[in-house]
Amino acid sequence: MFKKVICPIYKHFIPITSQRSKSVHTDCKYFLNLEGAVASQIASILQACSDHSLIQQGRQVHAHAICSGLVKNSLVGTKILGMYFLCGSIVDAKNIFYKLDLQYTLPWNWMIRGFTMMGYFEFALLFYFKMLGSGISPDKYTFPSVIKACGGVNNVRLGKAIYDTIQFMGFGVDIFVGSSLIQLYVDNGCIHDAWCLFVEMPHKDCVLWNVMLHGYVKNGESKNAVGMFLEMRNSEIKPNAVTFACILSVCASEAMIGFGTQLHGLIVACGLELDSPVANTLLAMYSKCQCLSEARKLFDMMPRTDLVTWNGMISGYIQNGFMVEASRLFQAMISSSVKPDSITFASFLPSVAELANLKQGLVLNGMNHDALEIFRWLLKEKMRPNSLTLASVLPACAGLVALKLGKELHGNILKHGLDGRLHLGSALTDMYAKSGRLDLAHQVFERMFERDTICWNSMITSYSQNGKPEEAIDIFRQMGMAGAKYDCVSISAALSACANLPALHYGKEIHGFMIRSAFSSDLFAESALIDVYAKCGNLVFARRVFDMMEEKNEVSWNSIISAYGSHGCLQDSLVLFREMLGNGILPDHVTFLGILSACGHAGQVDDGIFYFRCMIEEYGISARSEHYACMVDLFGRAGRLSEAFETIKSMPFSPDSGVWGTLLGACRVHGNVELAEEASRHLFDVEPQNSGYYILLSNIHADAGKWGSVLKVRSLMKERGVQKVPGYSWIEVNNSTHMFVAADGSHPQSAQIYSMLKSLLLELRKEGYNPQPYLPTHPQTSGM
Repeated sequence: MFKKVICPIYKHFIPITSQRSKSVHTDCKYFLNLEGAVASQIASILQACSDHSLIQQGRQVHAHAICSGLVKNSLVGTKILGMYFLCGSIVDAKNIFYKLDLQYTLPWNWMIRGFTMMGYFEFALLFYFKMLGSGISPDKYTFPSVIKACGGVNNVRLGKAIYDTIQFMGFGVDIFVGSSLIQLYVDNGCIHDAWCLFVEMPHKDCVLWNVMLHGYVKNGESKNAVGMFLEMRNSEIKPNAVTFACILSVCASEAMIGFGTQLHGLIVACGLELDSPVANTLLAMYSKCQCLSEARKLFDMMPRTDLVTWNGMISGYIQNGFMVEASRLFQAMISSSVKPDSITFASFLPSVAELANLKQGLVLNGMNHDALEIFRWLLKEKMRPNSLTLASVLPACAGLVALKLGKELHGNILKHGLDGRLHLGSALTDMYAKSGRLDLAHQVFERMFERDTICWNSMITSYSQNGKPEEAIDIFRQMGMAGAKYDCVSISAALSACANLPALHYGKEIHGFMIRSAFSSDLFAESALIDVYAKCGNLVFARRVFDMMEEKNEVSWNSIISAYGSHGCLQDSLVLFREMLGNGILPDHVTFLGILSACGHAGQVDDGIFYFRCMIEEYGISARSEHYACMVDLFGRAGRLSEAFETIKSMPFSPDSGVWGTLLGACRVHGNVELAEEASRHLFDVEPQNSGYYILLSNIHADAGKWGSVLKVRSLMKERGVQKVPGYSWIEVNNSTHMFVAADGSHPQSAQIYSMLKSLLLELRKEGYNPQPYLPTHPQTSGM
């Protein structure tokens, strides 16, 4: 192309020698016509040199233009400037710019356009203002690039000012300026401004409709997005592949399978069903709506399946829990010579780890091992894992509590300089926290240069779930002071910490923040708030929050049922349970956990047995370890220890420490030494370093006067190196939390406290109460 165009131009230069210059000057008109023709042809050549690989040819044309004097021609000069920008050479563009006649708009337009194309938006805006400062008026070709530059720096205020300039100068807002300005508004959340401008536009093409549609989708306004699509259908503009891909994403996120199916029919009618982006979005829509058979049918019918298609189908199986099918499809992908990428592993690996968390025993470890095996396969194939893949495999280490392997991966992350990635930092803190090393999790968190909401949430949740509620609340405060935005996870995690402390004044502060912000109608945050008020003893406030909720899901109902249950109000819990069913919400395992706990607190054994069977037989919910622990507690409180033990023996899986610990506590209340020894034997195997179980067994033996057994327990603790952890309690008075340990004298008001306690004990004895000593006095046990 280059040679074909340039060769005829050389023929025009050859005859113009010094000998013929006189005749050329005498025929000025001929020369001007010739110059114009040559300039036009050079401009055509320069337009062909619009790629970085052709910059050398472009420079040759530039050299010929200089030699012939045509570089002074405004058309040729600006075309050379544009050529350099299109080839990505800013230095050459700048050099030619300052040699041009800058009294015209065209060179300035090219500088603004060029910098905008290359992403140097600040320079584009700088040249725009230089242009104005030089007294050069912009034309209608100036503003599309200027508006795009405003979008590049997310400056809505400047964009609006330039829009006012356009109107002041009498230029109509064309499609290009309108699209750019609407995009600017959309990207910065000014969706109302975008809509107003869209309505004002006299002519709307498909691109403009798509920009507005995408704006609604991006801002989470699904209803308006659907309305915009229907309005577009009623207009003379036909939707294209981009339109369908955008509206299908709404159907996927909102589970609008009916509307999505209608769109599928329309896509077929428009002949776009084979378009890759549309087909892939359709696949994602069916997967997210749990219509996997339709998704697979579509997958099998596609004539061409690219990497995105394979990833979409694998992800669909994973999101719906079909791990075996996902694994088979993954193998089929490999057999089809389609090489997996980071997206494949990022979706596949965490799914293995997350699914494992839903299972127990060997299945849990097996699934996490599968995740690590896939990661090893990746390394064996000499595919270097990127940050997404590493972040995906870390949850498997957390699930297996494989701290050593997690540390090795951390070393690999540091070695390759990936430690600055936000998602990796979050995955590392989560891995260390779940492996019991909150200190290392905090170190990773402190060293992170950037922290997004996910990082902060990970630390708040880790502290809250690992028995450090005060630290969780402190991190929550730091998050606000650092300027990070709270979300529903931050609020829920902080409220959970308040409930575990418990700290009513912190909970009220967060409640006030929720009312002032956009979280007052968040279901999960409000459910956590119910839990806070209930655990802090304010059942009236808990019920008020529940009654004021605009919408209620199973989490909300479970929270209020558990709240009444923990306060011993069984009948209120059951009334709420029946209301929940009346509202069409099916109970889950948490619902029955609250009811069983309520039966235990109220001492209603028969009701507890009825609802336990109802859960399994009527609702098909398998009993978990927590349900069995509730049943053991139910029988234990009633003194029916043999039935409690039989319940444990009937469990279809191995009882955990929670179940055996509940039985041991019941044995202490009812003085059953034989059963206590049986329970403790299992507990010492499951949690050999938990001092609480040793102390509890020792107290049971001491109550029975078996001092030899007390010494044996003490010796076993020494032999295993178990350290006695002092128990402590706390109380909140006037928004201050006061903590105490046994025989504590460190409190500044300890004298008054013990005096009041002595008076209370005297009053209790008058009412017939005999206090039971924590550990009976015996010379041999003085060291306990």
